[in-house]
Amino acid sequence: MKHAGAWNMLTVAVCMALLGCLQAQELQGHVSVILLGATGDLARKYLWQGLFQLYLEEAGKGHSFRFHGTALTSTKQGQEVIAKVLESLSCPRDTAPSRCAELKAQFQQLSEYHRLKTPEDYLALSKDIEARVQHEGLREAGRIFYFSVPPFAYAEIARSINSSCRPGPGAWLRVVLEKPFGRDHRSAQQLATELGSFFQEEEMYRVDHYLGKQVVAQILPFRDQNRKALDGLWNRHHVERVEIIMKETVDAEGRTSFYEEYGVIGDVLQNHLTEILMLVAMELPLNLSSSEAVLGHKLQAFQALRGLQRGSAVVGQYQAYRGQVRRELQKPDSFHSLTPTFAGVLVHIDNLRWEGVPFILMSGKALDERVGYVRILFKDQAYCAQSEKRWVPAQSHCLPQQIIFYIGHGELGGPAVLVSRNLFRPSLPSASWKEVEGQPGLRLFGRPLSDYYAYSPVREQDAYSILISRIFHRRKDSFITMENLLASWVFWTPLLDSLAHEVPRLYPGGAENGHLLDFEFSGSHLSFSQPPLEQLVLGPDSAPMPSDFQVLRAKYRDSPLISAWPEELIARLAGDIEAAAVQAVRRFGKFHLALSGGSSPVALFQQLAMGHYGFPWAHTHLWLVDERCVPLWDPESNFQGLQAHLLQHVRVPYYNVHPMPVHQRQRLCAEEDQGAQAYAKEISTVVTNSSFDLVLLGMGTDGHTASLFPQSPVGLDGKQLVVLTTSPSSPHRRMSLSLPVINRAHKVAVLVMGRMKREIAMLVSRVGREPRKWPISGVLPDSGQLVWYMDYDAFLG
Repeated sequence: MKHAGAWNMLTVAVCMALLGCLQAQELQGHVSVILLGATGDLARKYLWQGLFQLYLEEAGKGHSFRFHGTALTSTKQGQEVIAKVLESLSCPRDTAPSRCAELKAQFQQLSEYHRLKTPEDYLALSKDIEARVQHEGLREAGRIFYFSVPPFAYAEIARSINSSCRPGPGAWLRVVLEKPFGRDHRSAQQLATELGSFFQEEEMYRVDHYLGKQVVAQILPFRDQNRKALDGLWNRHHVERVEIIMKETVDAEGRTSFYEEYGVIGDVLQNHLTEILMLVAMELPLNLSSSEAVLGHKLQAFQALRGLQRGSAVVGQYQAYRGQVRRELQKPDSFHSLTPTFAGVLVHIDNLRWEGVPFILMSGKALDERVGYVRILFKDQAYCAQSEKRWVPAQSHCLPQQIIFYIGHGELGGPAVLVSRNLFRPSLPSASWKEVEGQPGLRLFGRPLSDYYAYSPVREQDAYSILISRIFHRRKDSFITMENLLASWVFWTPLLDSLAHEVPRLYPGGAENGHLLDFEFSGSHLSFSQPPLEQLVLGPDSAPMPSDFQVLRAKYRDSPLISAWPEELIARLAGDIEAAAVQAVRRFGKFHLALSGGSSPVALFQQLAMGHYGFPWAHTHLWLVDERCVPLWDPESNFQGLQAHLLQHVRVPYYNVHPMPVHQRQRLCAEEDQGAQAYAKEISTVVTNSSFDLVLLGMGTDGHTASLFPQSPVGLDGKQLVVLTTSPSSPHRRMSLSLPVINRAHKVAVLVMGRMKREIAMLVSRVGREPRKWPISGVLPDSGQLVWYMDYDAFLG
């Protein structure tokens, strides 16, 4: 027993000695922080202060530090700038002045300036770090390179670091990159590929400083700490909508070069507001401390985003912006910028949790106030029988129920988390969050502050200080991974492309904006609440362009023509179809819609499926205008296209869907199977007077419509409702509605899209009624209405 006790004591002593050695070794770990662009605006305003805060937090905890400010500036000039910046650093409020002076002096001694311009400069810096570490008997732990430089310089700097300035074996490398990370998906992919050839993904930290803001950083912990209360509320059954807003009173003066390249969407929405959207919408991991789990769940949320279309956004530009661009970029007086300085975007997430919930993202320059917030507004599912004056203040279930993550500025003046008292009392860490004292008379989102449980940080911290600390501690979940970055650009790039020729709504700026920028939404479509001004003011020597008009109304072949850019055109057509359906169902109890196939209607089908929740599908009968003689499951089948893009997304009774019988008895369009006659009989039986409520047609480059071709004049006249025809292109055999039954419809809509249709559109506009040459020219309803829907590419070329 004695020997056993002695052995145990010896074991403990050896372990303690080994632990002491390991701790001593850890104490000698040296970290070099290299700030590239150390004399620039961002570095002077935020980064040096963040590095000083890192030193205050980590000094004496096991690492020694050296801070290397670098730039292209000459050594003497750089040293002067850095000296001024270091002198202006501030300590936390609770630090005594004498102690603050001592800490600043220590930090100044550890900070130095280097000119970094050539590969030789990088090699010299690396040798300097190695020599200092060796001289002081330290072990190099790692190096942090912070890129506070324009993105065009990334690749060259990365090459120099990789070839000449990497730390030796056993030491880590962390490279910190500032946005913007590309202008679109292609440029982001190119930048990722370039940097990926020099650095590993785990070495790169892409900064979105909004993720360092205290309230934004609190969203996931708040959801985690209040799981019990939120589990039943955080979904489509209870959330009415989510607003993610960043408003600014300043304009873009001094930054017009940047804004002309990126605009408000690239500056704010694609990064800051999208990252916040992910924090609100993503599934909450079981283990919030796992960076891998957090980033994985965020990527899943990206993949559930519904694609944006032109109708998903409204854009504006403050009136003075063009003049600022002309002055700063030396543009001529005739220059007109289409860059948005304001944008509101409607986002939907197609998963079980958020289906149908609108997420509103909005940001702009020269607005009426400076404020940022995330507002989750819950559905009011209660009714109070007593009048409002008898409600218990701040507790009635009929009061608005909301959670607000108040990022800063505005009426509150600083960050806060607010929860309606009629929801629940939230749980926040008491060491870092405190209840806000009441401010009489202060109202937020329509209610007095007393209606909320309100909490603010015990000590406000700068976003960059928080992020620099997390870089040091290798917390990757506060940064943008390459996968998430590219997923974000996949989401935003189509909208940016569609807005490239959009003329933003002009607004005066500040309080004078009034209601000019108010917008509203229906389904997936967003639009300004106030109609645009009728008068279009153009610059000197400029002529109207198609992009100057949202929807152009005119005549084509003596029938109404609606022309617009594709997304707006599709939205208008979908709205007109829904209006016709609602009217028909109201009058007759059912709506008969005959649809063409091909590529043009795909966007329409998607719009009807995703953006028209009030469509009376239960009372709608769907018919085909024409069909290729292929099996219904064949990718070339018109019915298959209808199924993939519309039917599987809406609730149409299966007996209301009427595919053309092209595949019978294992044969395709055999005359003896009388498929055309069977479809005609079905139409006569189900559709009153064989008159469809609406027929949607297209127009081919040869003037054909449905499957009525110039080379196959069958179906252009006579009494047959459905005919078999021959197409000049494969598959050659087709089944089609005849021209007489098309002309019996109450309304015929002809959708014509694409630059390749410009030539036939010009030709058909001039010819008479000659269906044997151009079958489309024979479309003229006997007693119904014909409306042409033509995009600008087809109409104007």
